[in-house]
Formats: sequence, C-alpha cells, structure tokens
Amino acid sequence: MNFKDKNVVITGGTTGIGFATAAAFIDAGANVWITGRKEENLQAAARQIDNPRLTTVLSDTSNFEGIATLQNLIIENNIKIDVLFLNAGIATFAPIEQVTEADFDAQFNTNVKGHFFTLQKLIPHLQTGSSVIFTSSTVATASNLGASVYSATKGALNKIAQIAANELASKNIRVNVVSPGPIETPGLQSVVPQEAIDHLAAATSLQRIGKPEEIANTVLFLASDKASFINGTEFLVDGGYITYAMK
Repeated sequence: MNFKDKNVVITGGTTGIGFATAAAFIDAGANVWITGRKEENLQAAARQIDNPRLTTVLSDTSNFEGIATLQNLIIENNIKIDVLFLNAGIATFAPIEQVTEADFDAQFNTNVKGHFFTLQKLIPHLQTGSSVIFTSSTVATASNLGASVYSATKGALNKIAQIAANELASKNIRVNVVSPGPIETPGLQSVVPQEAIDHLAAATSLQRIGKPEEIANTVLFLASDKASFINGTEFLVDGGYITYAMK
C-alpha cells in the first residue's frame, strides 16, 4: 500500500503496536507524527526508525494540556491529517474488590477521555476522505477475570467509534476499530506474567500470541483506499481468540 506524502498522526507511538504501525507507514511513504509521554521513549523510537519523515511529539493525551500540545503543533505547521490512529492505552488488572480510584481514573483518562477529546480537537484538521482508527481490544467482548476497568474502557471506545463513524460520514471521514487479541508488546509483558501469556496463547485457535506488525498491517489496510467502503466496523485481529473461547 502506498501512503506517499500522506500525513499520519499516531498517539502512543513509541512502543508496541503504535511503534510498529509508525514504522509501517514510514515504509509506505507517509509523514508520521507519534506522541509519547516520555522523551527517552520518543528518542529511542526515532533512533530505531531513523527517518526524517518521522516527527516525535512529547504529549500525554490523557489530559487536555497534552492534547493541546499536539493540537497546537498541527495548527502551527498547517498539517492536514490523512490518518489519525488513536492508539495510546494503559491497563491495570485487579479484581473489582481491589481496584483503586487512581487505577480506574488513569485507565479511563488514557483509554477513553484521551481518545475522545483528541478526536474532537483534531476533527477540523482531518482531510476530506481521511481515516480514523481506534485501538480497542477483544476484552471489550470477553469477560476476563481482573479486567473489569480495562474492558469497560475498551467497550466505551467501541461505542464512541461507532457514533463517530455516523457523525463524520458527511465529511467523508471513515472511522473504524481494530481489536487485537493477545499481542507480544512491552505493555503486555509489563502487566501480565509469562505464565498468563502462555495461557493466552493457548486460548487462541492459532495457539500463539500475535505480533505488533500484524496489527499494523490491519491498520494500514483500514487507512487505505482498499477499505473505502468500510466504516463503523470493529476488526478482530486476535488469532481466533474470541471464537476459540466459545467453541
């Protein structure tokens, strides 16, 4: 797929799915802006991709100040966005009885509030015919123990994306959702022990966890003209995790 000279904005682009997607868009010829909360992570991502078409933005989109930083950069550089990939996310797993208010607020601020208001603020800067893609998760459908808050954030995202797809259709802006299953990312490895990761792999019909590049491939497809009649849809990229669990 060719994205030569297209402008792509990715929130949470320093590691995992966001990083793999940024690299894929760069390889396809796009200009890419990635956000991250930590300067050292942004610098590491820039060194790895090593391409002048990548721009890093120190921006925590879980709060309005961080969103404003990204918005102001877009305005100051007169950027018209062709692809907006709302990918930033965090997860904390605990039984309902042990969830703290801080964990609850952090997940909803990053996973829901951040995406909602980043989209709101950047709508005026989206090209006609552009594509918006949300990263959700199979947990929005599954009922995994200890995932009540994280699952709720992803369920909320799915509904926001569906409504956004209807509201933005008149501008010829498509909105879709990618819902990964278990993916081999630093984020997963930081919150889930290896024993649990092995269990997740065994719970897929393909008997493995996925790679960030496999999600990136789906994002590029949804952002491309090849997906021009796909709107308001959730794409499960889960190795058969949902269907295998129901067999």
